[in-house]
Amino acid sequence: MSLLALQRDFRGWLATEDAGVAARFGEPAQAGLAVYLNNYRGQLMACLSESFETVRAWIGDNAFEGAAALHIDRLPPHSWTLDAYALDFPETLDRLYPEDPEVGELGRLERALGLAFVGPDAAPIEPASLDGIDWDRAVLRLVPTFASFSAATNAGAIWSALSGGAQPPAASLLPQPASIMVWRAGFAPAFRTLEAAEAEALALVAEGRDFGALCASLVARFGEEQGPALAGGFLGQWLADGLIASVS
Repeated sequence: MSLLALQRDFRGWLATEDAGVAARFGEPAQAGLAVYLNNYRGQLMACLSESFETVRAWIGDNAFEGAAALHIDRLPPHSWTLDAYALDFPETLDRLYPEDPEVGELGRLERALGLAFVGPDAAPIEPASLDGIDWDRAVLRLVPTFASFSAATNAGAIWSALSGGAQPPAASLLPQPASIMVWRAGFAPAFRTLEAAEAEALALVAEGRDFGALCASLVARFGEEQGPALAGGFLGQWLADGLIASVS
């Protein structure tokens, strides 16, 4: 057996625990293989547990370990770094908890916060530097750690309570579909749950549309008086959040 074939067999056995593959290593290797398999699965379990502490607190240790075991069976590591292994876990939670959508949303929130923490640095723009801007043509550039995903539940409120050591609220659906945005404010990841109007406005900004197009969109939806007021309020909030990296 070539070294390459041996390596492929060993990797395949770790992922599938195929007894036929294990037998090809010979009887003397079986005890060592069992130890290696236990260590392999233990490291993956620890990776998921460290990456999704809030999900674990929400569904409980036994349920979490069952979900992690299913994920390990379903999806072997696929990157050179173990950090990437946890990225697909929210989708496993969606499969396991279709009737409890807050579980998958908690997973997506924890994943996004983790990615924001290690994302590229970018200092937010100082509001004092915005004098003389032609706002009809201004293009806002978001900080590179910005991300967003749709939300149907109060997962944000659950995460905030659990991370603060408080009693979390019961899971519930939001009155209207919303979005959660995540970014890094200074050295700390942050998030906010957005109503539809602000989420749509941020989507236009992320697409590179200018502020004039954003205002026109809000005017078309909310009218000549409320539209510009909403645009100004959103801009002020984004500046306060440290969400804008530059204006061109």
